[in-house]
Amino acid sequence: MQDSTPVVWFGWFRPDILAEYKQLFWQGALVTVGMTIACVLMGCALGLLLALARLADTRHQPWKAVCQYLLRWPSTVYVSFFRGTPLFVQILLMHFAVMPLFIHPVDGLLVSGDLARTLKQDHGALISGVVALTLNSAAYISEVFRAGIQSIARGQKQAGLSLGMTHGQMMRYVVIPQAFRRMLPPLGNNMISLLKDTSLVSAIGLAEMAYAARTVAGAYGRYWEPYLAIALAYWLMTFALAGGLRRLENHLARADHT
Repeated sequence: MQDSTPVVWFGWFRPDILAEYKQLFWQGALVTVGMTIACVLMGCALGLLLALARLADTRHQPWKAVCQYLLRWPSTVYVSFFRGTPLFVQILLMHFAVMPLFIHPVDGLLVSGDLARTLKQDHGALISGVVALTLNSAAYISEVFRAGIQSIARGQKQAGLSLGMTHGQMMRYVVIPQAFRRMLPPLGNNMISLLKDTSLVSAIGLAEMAYAARTVAGAYGRYWEPYLAIALAYWLMTFALAGGLRRLENHLARADHT
């Protein structure tokens, strides 16, 4: 007869549990990384638009009123709401209240019918999680962009305009490239926070790493192995991300001195 006694490390750790569910952990890691990349890219794009909206201004009416009431005020309320409410609550609100308005088999505003039913059953948690994390991260990233843009000296902007650039060209070629170097460290911190915040989406049933750990813990009634495993995985991911950002900062610093 074969010995069915499980392998135990250090007298308490059972690696066979992780080996049995390695595919689930691997799939969860891919979902975590994919969500992080998608939310960072979309959050940066939306965050830049929000920052430009909050900085929009002009001297002449009626455009001054347009900038104030249609751009600055709505973007300020948006940032205040998403920074002032818990991300966990935003995920639940998005999944159970907002998304059914837009994706519903009967009366969805964007998608209805069989497609809505399929999306909701197969990808509902993923869509809700990506949308909630993107909207939340955009609020924080917009403040980074706004502070970075405002840190550029007024003379730099005036010099660009004096060369015949439009305001858009001046922002694209003069302000944003310089501001990006100053924004990179806080942007990196937001990326790392976003990577860890993906674990909250497991509450609505998305099969990422935290969901995998909870599944294993429920199957075996053991908590050290699955949660230590994902803690190590998150730490390695954030370590790699921080290392990559540090190398990018050093590369940009060397480019400035050449």
